[in-house]
Amino acid sequence: MLMARELGPGGTERQLTEIARALDRSLFDVHVACFHEGIRSEELRRSGIRVLRLPITSFMKPNALRGVWQLGSYLRAHRIQIVHTFDYPLNCFGVPVARAFRTPIVLSSQRAHRDLTPPGAYRKLLRFTDKLVNGIVVNSEAVRRDLIENEGLSASLLHLCYNGIDLCRFHPEARQRVPALLDASLVIGVVCVLRPEKGLSILLNAFAQSTSLDKQARLLIVGSGSELPALESLATQLAIRHRCIFQPAVSDVAPWLESIDIFVLPSLSEALSNSLMEAMASGCTCIASETGGNPELIRDHETGLLFRPGDAEDLAEKLDSLAANAQLRSELACSSTRLIHEQFSLSASARRMADIYQSFLSSKGKKQ
Repeated sequence: MLMARELGPGGTERQLTEIARALDRSLFDVHVACFHEGIRSEELRRSGIRVLRLPITSFMKPNALRGVWQLGSYLRAHRIQIVHTFDYPLNCFGVPVARAFRTPIVLSSQRAHRDLTPPGAYRKLLRFTDKLVNGIVVNSEAVRRDLIENEGLSASLLHLCYNGIDLCRFHPEARQRVPALLDASLVIGVVCVLRPEKGLSILLNAFAQSTSLDKQARLLIVGSGSELPALESLATQLAIRHRCIFQPAVSDVAPWLESIDIFVLPSLSEALSNSLMEAMASGCTCIASETGGNPELIRDHETGLLFRPGDAEDLAEKLDSLAANAQLRSELACSSTRLIHEQFSLSASARRMADIYQSFLSSKGKKQ
């Protein structure tokens, strides 16, 4: 059973869905559980995967106790052998419940730096679950190092499984602009949830500062989130609002990525970005902040360009260098696409996750 708080458009939810669908059905009978359904729910059901919705809105309300019993009963009824939680709310809920109902193998995930977890009770609960699980799956070396150096966890507890990209959906062969961008001379863009740690104000400032972008260049931001009003206001202040397109989150981001010439991920904190990987696979030329797992994907001047986190001037210089050099854009895009195909495909990620699951099942069998 794979578990996440909701089955919406975010990167973790997308990765859970892709792993669930890609696991070998001759080896694994896959179930998914969540607190809230979303756009991924029907996608999972269409693939023949059972989705259990737990009626939990708060850990402090009576429905949490009903959720505990519902999950525990389901685990026993279906003889679930592995529970794997994918985000911090389910780490805090699913791990203790799975342990209480004697699920043989319990795994949690850390898919972002812990300092992004709300302080207080959640962080204390996460440290408690670290002691309950058989292993923690991380999606980048950066997160692995963070847990060892700042949380004091043993390296043997941590298992690396890079995110994987569906190369049938994301590829450079079908690149063409969506109608809203047909008249753009160059499209600078990003696809992400609009949260503070994504550093999108840096991208807006860099776009405004760039000297190589003509008036027909467009800035495309695809995503929804709490930062949208502030970003629209900043675009107006910078006198670039008429050159910006704010597209709400969509279930299928491929056509939008195919419209982007230069993809920019300006995150202040990042583990391993699905959106960055999808952009690389789609043939975009990529720029990313030199933080977290970004350098594991963007090798500076080889598969893209890196800039100093939070430095709009440095980003503007990188934008100028690419805007003025179509040959460099093409070379970097080809190299990044090749890297994703060779090392970060969905099939490679699913095989690695299956290997992790099988290793725990084998160890359990030996102990018995």
